[in-house]
Amino acid sequence: MESQLSLFYGLSFLTVAIAFAFAFYLYLWVKKQKTTNAKIQEVSALIKEGANTFMRREYLVLAKFALVAAIVILVLLPMPIWQGNIIDNISMAIAYIAGTVLSAIAGKIGIMVATHSNGRTAEAAQKGLKPAFLIGFRGGAVMGLLVVGCSLLGVAAVLWITGNSSILLGFSFGASSLALFAKAGGGIFTKTADVSADLTGKVELGIPEDDPRNPAVIADNVGDNVGDVAGMGADLFDSNVAAMASALVLAQSLAGGAYNNISMVFCYAILGLLASIIGIATARVGKNGNPTHALNSSTYVTTAIFLVLTALATVVFDGFSWRIWGASAVGLLVGVVIGITTDYFTDDTKPIVKKVAHASSSGPAFTVLSGVSYGFISALPAMVGIALSALVAYKLCEPMGAGYAIFGISMAAVGMLSIVGMIISNDAYGPIVDNARGLAEMGGLGDETIRTADELDSAGNTVKAITKGFSISAAGLTVISLLGAFMSEANDALAAAGRELITGFDIMSPTVFFGVLIGAAIPAVFSAMLILGVDKNAQRMVQEIHRQFVEIPGLKEGKEDAKPEYGKCIDIATSGAIRELIPAGLMSIIATLIVGFIGGPLAIGGFLLGNIVSGLLIALFMSNSGGLWDNAKKYVESGEEGGKGSEAHKAAVIGDTVGDPFKDTAGPSINTQITVVSLVSSLASSLFVWFSILG
Repeated sequence: MESQLSLFYGLSFLTVAIAFAFAFYLYLWVKKQKTTNAKIQEVSALIKEGANTFMRREYLVLAKFALVAAIVILVLLPMPIWQGNIIDNISMAIAYIAGTVLSAIAGKIGIMVATHSNGRTAEAAQKGLKPAFLIGFRGGAVMGLLVVGCSLLGVAAVLWITGNSSILLGFSFGASSLALFAKAGGGIFTKTADVSADLTGKVELGIPEDDPRNPAVIADNVGDNVGDVAGMGADLFDSNVAAMASALVLAQSLAGGAYNNISMVFCYAILGLLASIIGIATARVGKNGNPTHALNSSTYVTTAIFLVLTALATVVFDGFSWRIWGASAVGLLVGVVIGITTDYFTDDTKPIVKKVAHASSSGPAFTVLSGVSYGFISALPAMVGIALSALVAYKLCEPMGAGYAIFGISMAAVGMLSIVGMIISNDAYGPIVDNARGLAEMGGLGDETIRTADELDSAGNTVKAITKGFSISAAGLTVISLLGAFMSEANDALAAAGRELITGFDIMSPTVFFGVLIGAAIPAVFSAMLILGVDKNAQRMVQEIHRQFVEIPGLKEGKEDAKPEYGKCIDIATSGAIRELIPAGLMSIIATLIVGFIGGPLAIGGFLLGNIVSGLLIALFMSNSGGLWDNAKKYVESGEEGGKGSEAHKAAVIGDTVGDPFKDTAGPSINTQITVVSLVSSLASSLFVWFSILG
């Protein structure tokens, strides 16, 4: 069976090469599309420069953090260097650095392609929906293929070189820690600009969303890229790596059949990437088609291809189990169902968004109250879906022997994330067409082109809400399997110390319950710190916008020679985001270590349980309520409930500004936070066994 595993290592590297080649082809295809409008070229260059400046400054800060973390890992993990095997410590530190570097590369290239695509999408919208959709989607697809290709490349290379799945946790922690800070930093940047531009432009002055008079408008477009392209790409890179890492740690710990199970993980990852390539290659929208339908159809096609290919692989390869296939299929199908329920709560053609838009006609308080209420309700279907998929996967694989039940849950997470290449493509499409809509307005391309761009943008908003629900749900299954990986790692340390092994976490135990209560509080504090970061930063930017409107003659009137100082707003967003991105992430990591060193492995088990349940609930609520408010605003702007400039519109804009940091800063960052603390727990499990006060 070792020869079969060698085959899958080879196939992994071959599939990654195919994905990279296809991504390069799509990049060249996008770059070949014409852009001739001088104003669009000028603004696109400003967006590109702003995004690159932010990424450069953010990565410099993160490089310093990564260097310190790598030194700590080298000295302490998986065991203190003076007690353990020095080769393991060196391997863990190198794997950690590799995880951060690959995640950063994927984000950087995604930004490059997105900033090439936005202007070309805007100009293509003059010719109609079909060509504009194709440029926007293919630009996003480059990011999707790169993220999944880099994650499969990294995981396969680390396991192939070291043969030790525990080292994969170091690689996964590298990806997760960079994702945590990239998502937080990008989210603070983008929502600082978005909130400031909306409040000063739409509410105070009644000017259009992307009016070039507004000094925050370029910063808003930059934010779409650094938050929703680089940030979300790093987030889903982290989720994919963490799902594979936890599955491989558990697969290697299973008695007998370890090679079969490891082969199965790689086989499903390979087939998921191939299914995404086919789905991306066949994605189309008709001349008068519906972009939302086209994006969702591509997802369903990819899902069907994956299920068929994995079923065939289960028939062909020796040692592949139908029970494990069933667990991964359940995970994937539940992911699709969660996407559909998220769509129901956030799509502006569905009743919930219309109800919130109608409530807006009574004032902003009712916008906020109705949005919060429906946001909480929307979390239930996803939570039930995660619970059911975990339960079904557990029961399906339980008869296979000890350890297989938790492995089944990890394979459900792998299944849910198998089509992540398509999911990221859909997600990155959103900010590209959002930028294109702004460029169409600033470039004076006419009302018909702006209407086409609006239709593309509305589809992007809906699909982004679905992908956020999907990624949070996948993170839920991943961290449940990471809890299993933590038990496996902790039991290895406990066995070495000659102590009783952990078989489960009894919440009636005061040590476990101590961990549960603290773990449940962390996502709320983490969210508050990020939202306060947006709040403080946006207040500074609003003051800057007011200053420019007062001090620059003719700016408010739109005179030809009155130019806003866009760079000042970009700088405020950048410096504020850099300042705020580290504290929230560090708080989560330090809290995990404190709980572990006080209560030991049992307290950490409780901490992770509380963190997972609280984190998933808050993340789903924030992402869905934010998407709901955003599309309620767009629904009013389409002419309903009084249309633009009405009281309902002003109330809906306020709802959207509340929802912006919910859906694009705090909400999607929480799933990375729960992954990070789960990985920190697994990596430091031996330290908690040897050095805890009460454990």
